[in-house]
Amino acid sequence: MNVLARASPNINLLARGCLCRGHSTIRFLHHGFTPKGFLNRKCLTWRGNILTKVQGLKCRRVQHTLSGASPSRKTDKIVGAWLLTCCGMTAGAVVIGGVTRLTESGLSMTNWHLIKGMKPPGSQEEWAAEFERYKQFPEFQYVHKDITLQDFKFIFGMEYLHRMWGRAIGLAFILPAAFFWQKGWLSKPMKPRVLIYGSLLVFQGLLGWYMVKSGLEEPSPSDIPRVSQYRLASHLGSAFVLYALMLWSGLSHVLKPQQIAPSKHLPLLRKCAHGTMGLVFFTALSGAFVAGLDAGLVYNSFPKMADRWIPSDIMSFSPKWKNFLENPTMVQFDHRVLGIGTACGISALWILARRVPLPARAGLAINCMLGMVAVQVTLGISTLLLYVPTSLAAAHQSGSLTLLSLALWFTHELRKIPK
Repeated sequence: MNVLARASPNINLLARGCLCRGHSTIRFLHHGFTPKGFLNRKCLTWRGNILTKVQGLKCRRVQHTLSGASPSRKTDKIVGAWLLTCCGMTAGAVVIGGVTRLTESGLSMTNWHLIKGMKPPGSQEEWAAEFERYKQFPEFQYVHKDITLQDFKFIFGMEYLHRMWGRAIGLAFILPAAFFWQKGWLSKPMKPRVLIYGSLLVFQGLLGWYMVKSGLEEPSPSDIPRVSQYRLASHLGSAFVLYALMLWSGLSHVLKPQQIAPSKHLPLLRKCAHGTMGLVFFTALSGAFVAGLDAGLVYNSFPKMADRWIPSDIMSFSPKWKNFLENPTMVQFDHRVLGIGTACGISALWILARRVPLPARAGLAINCMLGMVAVQVTLGISTLLLYVPTSLAAAHQSGSLTLLSLALWFTHELRKIPK
């Protein structure tokens, strides 16, 4: 039997072996070798067939590598766009929640059901029954005693929108997350982060109802029905944390890192950027205590508080530590100090950033931070002097999230690029 005919079925297997063993085997084939009993012509033919197979396999391997790289970049951007969309929806929930609180609508829905609560009252009888249920709670008895059914429909609608928006965020997060996980589009480090984000979303929903329950309880004789400032701050703070985590991951997926030229000031700039971002967060958190205690209405002058730099009732509560969390005067004073400190910190950060040759994106981020902190301070002072109008107060709260976003963006631009 022809030796070449016997050997040809094994050419594919031999070619793969040659490719796996590397260039030394291919060089061996190129130089030629005539085993005992083989004709030179047949051996050369066999060797030529093997080399053809090897080159074909190499080309296919290169094509597979190139075609596999493109979907990876594409899927990263898809995942990043999904995370940034969830960020935008979370920001919307913060804005809607702020307006809901400012219009005193947050206690209008007196029960909570995950599925059943998605259906609003439809008929006039259902609205009347819902209104009668609301009348049994302290807010109606002490604050909204003269409210009409039409007015109740408005505040109910605000709280209903806030709750449904939260459920929409849950669906917008969970369904794509399950799809991306099943398709293998999430990297190994990203999978535990997605679980953390999902857990924070569930926690947010439960914490929101826990906050509302505090406002449905009978208040103390010297107080009015309102949600606990501690629970309000926890609810807002956890929303900001969830937003910041998803924004950081989203930016990491969609923005290509930019190399920063070496500078002796760069390590200090990175540390200061992180510190400033933390300062922005805690200033926003102190604003939740101001909102929870209606502390924006106690001293409506600036820069002094009733012609004094330090009011006389700033430490009137006992024990003393309660003043920082429960005394409206001290809470407003703290927020003023933190706000001014944030403005000074960002200004100092901007000056320090001028000493570092930053890429265009990082330069844009720090310039936007400086501009936004000026807008935020202006909004805060205007809100105070005008006795907390709803539009300005909502804009001030939204401004805090915008400022945090810019601080996080700038810090993200300064991160070290893995080698």
